[in-house]
Amino acid sequence: MSAPTLATGKASAPPPGQQRPRTGRFSGREDFARAVRRNISAHGFLIGAVLCFSFFSWYPMVREFLLAFQKTENGTTTWAGWSNLTYVFNDPAFWQAWRNTLLFTVLALLLGFAVPFVVAVVLNEFRHAQGYLRLLVYLPVMLPPVASVLLFKYFYDPGYGLFNRILEFFHLPAQQWLQDTSTSMLSVVIASTWMSMGGATLIYLAALQGIPGELYEAAELDGAGLLRKIWHVTIPQTRLILSLLLLMQIIATMQVFTEPFLLTNGAGPEGSTTTVVYLIYQYAFNFNNYGAAAALGLLLLVVLAGFSAVYVRLSRSSED
Repeated sequence: MSAPTLATGKASAPPPGQQRPRTGRFSGREDFARAVRRNISAHGFLIGAVLCFSFFSWYPMVREFLLAFQKTENGTTTWAGWSNLTYVFNDPAFWQAWRNTLLFTVLALLLGFAVPFVVAVVLNEFRHAQGYLRLLVYLPVMLPPVASVLLFKYFYDPGYGLFNRILEFFHLPAQQWLQDTSTSMLSVVIASTWMSMGGATLIYLAALQGIPGELYEAAELDGAGLLRKIWHVTIPQTRLILSLLLLMQIIATMQVFTEPFLLTNGAGPEGSTTTVVYLIYQYAFNFNNYGAAAALGLLLLVVLAGFSAVYVRLSRSSED
């Protein structure tokens, strides 16, 4: 027999094809080295991602914070204290830019937040060709933003633009869409909504398709119509997605730059489309005042962080 005996106390050799487990002080080191070799590729990708994120995200934020309190003259950088912030607050364009940005945010929420939800509700009622309709809705997102903005600039042309042709067809007066202070910001909002509504629509549609059908059936048995079903079933079931996209919409709209820059050359008639981000661009690249640009960017960061903190607080209170 190969088993150990009481007389000799010797263990027999392991069966053929089976190795005796290694013991000793070097087994832990070998296991650690084997684990490192097995995961070295994963660690390499992780380290590369962290380095890229640090260089392209964290370093610019730290650099912006330092520039906000520095001033460079004749190639010499010195600490300026609060002078950059004082310069920004005393600039008349600062308050106008904030008013325009808040106006754009409110209009964009009324259109860009509500319209995708309504489109998603309508698409959810279709039983056929829903895939083609989703592609049609998402198509503007796949277009380059510059191409989409230039397309709308052609539509807004007061002479041969599509929108004025439609007004003429209905015997309505033509509009100076981008040249009039009363319609310039609304024109920018319409273009921005058309460009970005596809992604939000698909997210809403996915959330709607996850709602159990029994809830709608129970609402129908209670005599609820379409609007009551949306108010009492759809909105409560998609509250988390609605609040998340609301926050993302606020953050995105308060950083608007491409649309007013290409449609109205940034400032617009009488500065009616000057936004905070465009004012940062002017400070940095038109006035060569990088300290003021960094200071205004830091203020925008604080405001957006405040919105994020309010959202986190409200989401936690709703969960409790």
